[in-house]
Amino acid sequence: MERITWDQFFMAQSHLLALRSTCTRLAVGATVVRDKRIIAGGYNGSITGDEHCIEEGCYVVDNHCVRTVHAEMNALLQCAKYGTPTKGADLYVTHFPCLPCTKSIIQAGIERVYYATDYKNNPYAQELFKKAGVEVLHVPFDECKIDFLRNEKLALYIDMLNALRESGMPAEKLLPYEQKVSALFGKIQ
Repeated sequence: MERITWDQFFMAQSHLLALRSTCTRLAVGATVVRDKRIIAGGYNGSITGDEHCIEEGCYVVDNHCVRTVHAEMNALLQCAKYGTPTKGADLYVTHFPCLPCTKSIIQAGIERVYYATDYKNNPYAQELFKKAGVEVLHVPFDECKIDFLRNEKLALYIDMLNALRESGMPAEKLLPYEQKVSALFGKIQ
């Protein structure tokens, strides 16, 4: 197995955190890192003790769910709650931060923001990051890098394609399936 980079490692952690999200609109995860060590993590969801969107639905006001605390805020608040400084730290987040989170990230002293997916990238947020000297880096997340069953899945697909070929399925009917497998796993033999 190929060793993943630090950026992929921390981005994977943020994607794992996003799986805890209770938001039905968009699952987001964020990881605060200093000196290649995780110091906090967060995901978007309701405050402790309140109903969750997955249970009660979103509470939308002006096209925003007001029930949800954003992942970046939850990670920064975790640092505040436990007395962990954020000045000079990095933040890895699954999606480009919204404007209110951008302001909080800057105020918390985060030096670099790494994000995997563009999401309504607010031009003013981008301007604020630039003015504050916060480096913003796009780090595409490759889920295949952390798929622990990748080889087994590929072997299964190849076995199935071979079985279909041996049963007499015409090559032109197999081609779309072979192309999909190649798109997922790279060129197959």
